[in-house]
Amino acid sequence: MALESSGTAAREAKPEQAPNVQPLAGKRIAITRPPEQAASLKQRLEALGAQVVTLSAIAIAPNNDNAPLNAVTQRLSAYDWLVFTSVNGVQAFAERLAANGKSWADRGEAHIAAIGPATAAALERQGAQVDLTPEKYVAEGILAGLQKLGAIRGKRFLLARADIARQTLASELRAQGAEVDEVTAYRTVTQPIPQTLLERTLRGDERVDAITFTSSSTVRGLAQAIESVGWSHTEALEGIALAAIGPITATTLEDYHLPATITAQTYSIPGLVRAIVAYFTNVPTVTSDPRG
Repeated sequence: MALESSGTAAREAKPEQAPNVQPLAGKRIAITRPPEQAASLKQRLEALGAQVVTLSAIAIAPNNDNAPLNAVTQRLSAYDWLVFTSVNGVQAFAERLAANGKSWADRGEAHIAAIGPATAAALERQGAQVDLTPEKYVAEGILAGLQKLGAIRGKRFLLARADIARQTLASELRAQGAEVDEVTAYRTVTQPIPQTLLERTLRGDERVDAITFTSSSTVRGLAQAIESVGWSHTEALEGIALAAIGPITATTLEDYHLPATITAQTYSIPGLVRAIVAYFTNVPTVTSDPRG
């Protein structure tokens, strides 16, 4: 499950509002992320006065077979770049390194690219220096950053990602003369949502004002949950603001004929929260720093 994002790691930790300002007071907002990954977004929204409902549509699961991942941990120094597109990928990779008696130092001179500040921060907590975090926190941003460095043709890349990750980055790197190894670090699976919870949050007295989507997989997960109870996507979500963390997630919503009501201008949790606040307060979002 790749997270679209944008901001420095330090900014990710900052609160979103001035003291005693609660522009989301009275709003009910659902989070579709797995519970263990919802804390940051939940905390930020609650600090702004929102009532937050956890409507987890996906779950993160380990690989059924770690042999490919184990194998690449034995030859890290053979790569010029290690590329990580999610915090989950970093965590899963670090676990396999430890299980195989290896460390990040075993990468030798291999550089590290992280898709965004949260992923970069996860790597830094592991003691792994990040050499590239792109201006736009999507796969295309990593590609653009590598192009600026002239670090593609003839280079060897390892992409440690989710099982359902987009193929854009790998395909473009190969097209530009790179050798690319892709390895599944973890699986993203659909999380069943009880019908009673769906009825309460989408149709009942506790109906939410907005639903946040932080990846395409969260869109697909909620869509499947709605389908499982025999509802129409458009009817079930009519009148609810659909908030996408970035254009890729927004496009996935459109695939289900669900136009995004809100799309963050910077592709991060802080950027998503700012966009939600702007929507509910009718204040245009202004981003002076493209990194967050």
